[in-house]
Amino acid sequence: MTVKSATEELHLLPKELNEPPLAEKTTLLDADGKQFAQFFYENRESVKLDQVADIMKTAIVSIEDDRFYQHGAIDLEGTFRAAVRNLSGGGGIQGGSSITQQYVKQVLVNSAETKEEQAAAIETSYPRKLNELRYAMAVEEKYTKSEILERYLNIAYFGAGAHGIQAAAKRFFGKPAAKLNLWQAATLAGAVQNPSRTDPNAGKESRQRLLDRRNTVLDRMYELKKITLPEATEAKAKKLGFKDTPVPGGCDESDYPYFCLYAQYELLNNEDFGKTATQRKKQLQRGGLTIQTTLDLTAQKASEKAIKQFVKTSDKPVASQAMVVPGTGAIKAMAASRKFGQNKKKNEMGYNLAADVQHGGGRGFQAGSTFKAFTLLTALDRGMKINDGNSTGAEYRAPGYSSFRDCEGNRVGAPDHGVRNSSEGGGGFKTLTTGTLGSVNTFFVKLEEQVGLCNVVKTAKKLGIKRADGDKLEEVETFTLGVNEMDPVTVSAAYATIAARGTYCKPMAITEVRDRTGKTTSYKPKCSQVLDEEVADAATHIMSGVFTRGTMSEYGGIGRPAAGKTGTTDGYTAAWFAGFTPDLASAVSLGDPRGAFEHDLVGVTIGGRYYGYVYGATISGQIWRNSMSSALKDVDPSRFTPVNMDRFGGCSGGCPPPPARKPRDSGDGPPSTDDTTVNDGDGGNGGFPNDGDGGFPDEATTPAPVNR
Repeated sequence: MTVKSATEELHLLPKELNEPPLAEKTTLLDADGKQFAQFFYENRESVKLDQVADIMKTAIVSIEDDRFYQHGAIDLEGTFRAAVRNLSGGGGIQGGSSITQQYVKQVLVNSAETKEEQAAAIETSYPRKLNELRYAMAVEEKYTKSEILERYLNIAYFGAGAHGIQAAAKRFFGKPAAKLNLWQAATLAGAVQNPSRTDPNAGKESRQRLLDRRNTVLDRMYELKKITLPEATEAKAKKLGFKDTPVPGGCDESDYPYFCLYAQYELLNNEDFGKTATQRKKQLQRGGLTIQTTLDLTAQKASEKAIKQFVKTSDKPVASQAMVVPGTGAIKAMAASRKFGQNKKKNEMGYNLAADVQHGGGRGFQAGSTFKAFTLLTALDRGMKINDGNSTGAEYRAPGYSSFRDCEGNRVGAPDHGVRNSSEGGGGFKTLTTGTLGSVNTFFVKLEEQVGLCNVVKTAKKLGIKRADGDKLEEVETFTLGVNEMDPVTVSAAYATIAARGTYCKPMAITEVRDRTGKTTSYKPKCSQVLDEEVADAATHIMSGVFTRGTMSEYGGIGRPAAGKTGTTDGYTAAWFAGFTPDLASAVSLGDPRGAFEHDLVGVTIGGRYYGYVYGATISGQIWRNSMSSALKDVDPSRFTPVNMDRFGGCSGGCPPPPARKPRDSGDGPPSTDDTTVNDGDGGNGGFPNDGDGGFPDEATTPAPVNR
């Protein structure tokens, strides 16, 4: 009669409860479907009621709401009993709220998006309690008792960062909820009343409170005749048994943190995964997604092993590498020499040097002579043949004020700044072939002038080139010498375009996303033809000679068709190697993130070895060679498409005889200190390798940033 009267007087009518999906962990899988990382806003794994041990269900109902299966949304008897016990100092074995009401309260707390909404969901007031009752009435009408219990067990917080019974069972006892025994079930049932006071991670006192609470649950179960006295006594004699099972979460806990970080930022920044930033963030934190990535463990381990061979985790300079598949853009590997983390004392690195800022990276390093490939492609695309070229002296200065214009038509460059080669050579007539194999600065700057600076910039952009820091590309006369700071993923994707015969594919790390309901969304490569196929073939033909007659000839190739380009910056501030086979492209950078100009690669010890000067081939080239050999060991070699010699063979205006061969210089002389850009040598160990075409020395790649 009292309940009926109160309901009519207070207009307690059912009120529909908005039940948003619970926050679930998001799992990242490699290309073979093996988990390598997970993210979670709340550590939770929702399970069905039949996946929970019966003794757990009995324990939670006994202590929280023993009349759960008899009453409706409002348990008047339970409320009065709790009030009497509280007033008489009986210790408050159980609260007055039913499990249904507790479920409603948890839903309101979990769905609150602001601090004000969270405070309103737990405030002690009659309006809040009445609303809770109205919602509970609707929940009782909507679900069966078993469904309500299942939902409650999945939403409840148990302490130690464990949300839901499955996560709690694993966190506390290292087992699934289906295998909980009596004393373990009683422990978890006791934890839900006040998890902050009984959190076993909070210290000895909290653990004792949890133990006491467990024994209270066992007493209540015996009182309700759910267990016998011997069972209660035996269970109470057990120790707490908290195992503190680790729950890895976030990229710093992953075995492959840099790839993980790239995928995480891709999920947060790419509109393919949600229209707004807020939506994408919420989906990552709460979505319960299973994400299939392109990570290939064979390639990843090959990269990590090769880097460790040449660079130590304790070294200040950092080597980083990315591997990309031509024709798809799939990122197969991403690694760096330092461990990922925030501990500076351990020399850890808290960002992804292999990627750009948009994907959790940093500023990158100047790319050096790797950019000469874009000038080569532009020249071939504009009708030059592989033996066309130009004649320059040991130094080149643009005629007049400047003959270089950026893509806005502005004159750029400084007439008093010259670009020159070393005193060991580099002057005279160079062809597209010999100029590339020798990496001749003066040749490439003049070639850039011939074909147009803006045209070279446009070619680079077609291949996906953009600065690592997100700023606008510096369109200056030394663009071809690599003054722009880059990241290995971007450079790898650009070189993969040449390998794919001119098809550029945006780098991709995620191929499939499956939500908590099982709905799967697949993501295909985003590719477009940006270069003439035969132009790419001709560039590949020339760049293949880098391993046999050019700047990598001292170290050799990888036993299969490959092409590439070394890159040493002016002043030895960074060293690169970028290259490709028909099946895989890769770029390796090496530099000091403390500041490449302040901490150059001169007179340094890296990987336990001393280097007077570090060239593109010295460390980066060898990392590339070793990692690519291992990554492709189980892949049958593919061949490049032969160059169309009818179109690109010979030269347009007559071919001068090749210059006489010069003896190889094995010296290790210092760079020039005047105002010109000099040959830094992309060769190894301070010497210039014989390129087989007149002994042209490898040239500098990146000048000092005088044109910024």
